[in-house]
Amino acid sequence: MIDLIFELWYLWALMILAGILSLFGPKIKGFFGEKSVAFLLSSLDESKYKVINNIMLKVGNKTTQIDHLIISNYGVFVIETKNYKGWITGNEFDDKWRQTIYKRKEFLHNPIKQNYGHVQALKETLTEFKEVNYIPIVTFTTKADLKVKTKTPVVYTINLPKTIKAYKDETITNAMKEQIYNKLIGLNVDSQENRKAHVQAIHKNVSENKSKVNKDICPKCGSQLVVRNGKYGKFKGCSSYPKCRFTSEV
Repeated sequence: MIDLIFELWYLWALMILAGILSLFGPKIKGFFGEKSVAFLLSSLDESKYKVINNIMLKVGNKTTQIDHLIISNYGVFVIETKNYKGWITGNEFDDKWRQTIYKRKEFLHNPIKQNYGHVQALKETLTEFKEVNYIPIVTFTTKADLKVKTKTPVVYTINLPKTIKAYKDETITNAMKEQIYNKLIGLNVDSQENRKAHVQAIHKNVSENKSKVNKDICPKCGSQLVVRNGKYGKFKGCSSYPKCRFTSEV
């Protein structure tokens, strides 16, 4: 019996590995997705672009985590990275986008709105730099097939440097660029405890929103949710539309 167990050691190893990937797969994918973007951004001209990867800022009693920031002479680029595969469909103001893999459909939070929150946190943090222009960009790996309709740039990772370099109007002096960079580096929350609390706060917010949706209450404005028919089937929408554009799957 013991000999049999040793002979099948590789099966045990595969089972353990499968369990680890099941638990930590999304985090692992996200980690490598952000690292690949960081590598691409490292090719930018350092005299014009100052890159900060994976920064967390405390704004009031909340924290916000930003995948990549670039403080440049052309503005502050705020980059949200996503590592999804399959068809990605959605519009600028949708609360959720759709991921389709064959016939299986999943939903993801609209990354443009996520990034908008990051921009607002930066504006609140950098109040003394009122003339700074913020340039939000969302990037997906080439595993995704993007079919989104947006004004905000939503690009493949490999096209990110080209997208950044397309901005050519210099609006920030070298001195201001250094001031902004140094302030953000000084405010970066890098303790494990704070980052853990940030993740817990996100999970709590998601849970509370889900509970409200199950009760047909709009988590954004508190109005009643009603079932509507859309291009992709039935969905829940806020009764205060178009003032509130919250939507959710039925």
